[in-house]
Amino acid sequence: SGHTNNWAVLVGASRYWHNYRHIANPLSVYHTIKKMGIPDSNIILMLADDVACNPRNAYPARIFNSLYHNLNVYDEDVQVDYRGLEVNVESFLRVLTDRHEENVPASKRLLTDERSNIFIYMTGHGGNQFLKFQDSEEISTKDFADAFAQMRQQKRYNEIFFYGRYMSRRNIGRYDVFAKYFVRFK
Repeated sequence: SGHTNNWAVLVGASRYWHNYRHIANPLSVYHTIKKMGIPDSNIILMLADDVACNPRNAYPARIFNSLYHNLNVYDEDVQVDYRGLEVNVESFLRVLTDRHEENVPASKRLLTDERSNIFIYMTGHGGNQFLKFQDSEEISTKDFADAFAQMRQQKRYNEIFFYGRYMSRRNIGRYDVFAKYFVRFK
């Protein structure tokens, strides 16, 4: 397939206790891809990260991916690269396009090349052609297209697999089921 290394960018774009799943989901994906052999050095994890120690959490410092509480996905091995207010559109686009400030450490950078396959997983709230970051900012499909075009010009990937999972509210008081988008770029 022409690739020599795999990377992942995992984003929980929502904050607050009522968006618990938007933290649990990327953490579940994090553990899955680590089991598949992608090391932490090749994973960028972005979480609002306000759920584990929320006073409403009956299991302090733990996050579970099911109602049975049988798997804590927020264990001591989790390495969160961007947390809290660092999880925003600007940071996300800088990760993709490698347009960081000089002082950003390598551990917060997507150090890919033309032989890298990148898996991007995002979950949060959104709608037609946009995804929200922390209920205050939006990233549009045009922003994604621009970032992926820049990445192609910079020879930052072999293939990108994008999986977006978001909840949208089309009518006040009624939420649609999660929408899933799978996009593969070459």
